[in-house]
Amino acid sequence: MSTVNWFYIQIYRFINKKFPNFYRYCLKRKSLVKFLIAGTLAGSVDLIFLFIFHGLFGLGIVLATSLAFLLSFSVSFYLQKLWTFRNKEERKTSRQLVLYFLNSFLSLNINAVCMHLMVNRLNVWYLLSQVIVDLSLGALNFLIYKFLIFRHDDETNGKLEPAN
Repeated sequence: MSTVNWFYIQIYRFINKKFPNFYRYCLKRKSLVKFLIAGTLAGSVDLIFLFIFHGLFGLGIVLATSLAFLLSFSVSFYLQKLWTFRNKEERKTSRQLVLYFLNSFLSLNINAVCMHLMVNRLNVWYLLSQVIVDLSLGALNFLIYKFLIFRHDDETNGKLEPAN
């Protein structure tokens, strides 16, 4: 995780120096910025390992895609849990992993349906369709992660629980 933090700090320093107004804007939305960085890293892992498994090792496309997905899913889950939303509760990890997987599966199916409707029914260019669907699902997933899967149970009925 220290490499990710180092990378994150370097980006923030660069933005603060070159674009101070944008830096202040991002600072107010730190979890969203981290969500986007973590998603980009997980997406990069998916593409890199798809290339390695299929392009270099010659595995079948379905097997290569599945293995790359599993790796990127793992990277995404742990980055979102531990880094983006700072949820270090180990006792809830199994439950969170199941919910994260179910959300990913649901998102995959929503993506397929939306892509079918936009491309085949509405004749929207497939790349534009994917960008629209990705942005919509990204916003939805951010809210699901923040308020459902990785929420902090600091508050009960509006009152802070005493520290143990």
